[in-house]
Amino acid sequence: MAGLAERIPRSGYDEQSMKLCTFEHAGACEVGILRDGRILPVSQVNAKRGADFPRDMLPLIESGSREALDALSQGLKAEIPIEEVRFRIPYSTPGKVWCIGLNYRSHAEDLSEVQPEEPGSFMKPSSSFFEPGGSIELPPEDLAQEVDAEGELALVFGKRCRDVPLENVQEVLFGYTTTLDMTALDVLARNTRYLQRAKSFDTFFSFGPVIVTTDEVEDVDALEVLTVHNSQVFSRDFVSSMKHRPFQLAAFHTRVMTFDPGDILSTGCPKGARIQPGDTVEARIDGVGRLPASVTRRHRAY
Repeated sequence: MAGLAERIPRSGYDEQSMKLCTFEHAGACEVGILRDGRILPVSQVNAKRGADFPRDMLPLIESGSREALDALSQGLKAEIPIEEVRFRIPYSTPGKVWCIGLNYRSHAEDLSEVQPEEPGSFMKPSSSFFEPGGSIELPPEDLAQEVDAEGELALVFGKRCRDVPLENVQEVLFGYTTTLDMTALDVLARNTRYLQRAKSFDTFFSFGPVIVTTDEVEDVDALEVLTVHNSQVFSRDFVSSMKHRPFQLAAFHTRVMTFDPGDILSTGCPKGARIQPGDTVEARIDGVGRLPASVTRRHRAY
């Protein structure tokens, strides 16, 4: 079966760990566990262990059954090669997606901006999502001509929470994932108040295809975030270089609003790659995942 697996290097998924994905195989779509380049479907865990885990990612996160799934899946062999599946976006309806701007000094310098003292946050609409391995459709040229693609690390919340102290943040998280966030720079340059519009065009965000559970990342600050443009590493930096670290961002934003299971907080990019039709771009974080996309341009139908 042709699919995203053809375009994702297998080496990004060979570690023995609790890595979850939503995949399509033999006409069915469900959650699976990635192990050694193969997938163990949740339906197989249910059948072999007499369990009833949700087969969709968001209900699985909401169920709070991560540890039970990990335990009951031990000893079961993953048999579906990733080459035979199509990876899908883990779920298309997170309640909210927060993103952070200028969190790396290199990104601020690239845009000739000053890093804000407090997190510069904005939200992404669900209409901006595209499937992992799919296409980023640049807007018609009269709307935007300069677009950056930014590879980022994101937090996935696992519990409903508010006012979470910094030292308790990891307790409310489900896992980590990679994201691609796009910005129409020429729209933003006209007026900083246009930030939300500059970030909200269709196909200006994706995440996944893998969510790695928090227990599999020993030191979040040691993760290196890369943006790969046309098969060349364009930017890279360690999470430890962020002005506002991931757990700080989570604690800060839970003081603003309640977070629910499946909500996403994307933590910023070292530097965005300017993209054009025909390009490829990838967010890459060893130990978390790789999220590729191609680039096209949208033309109006009328």
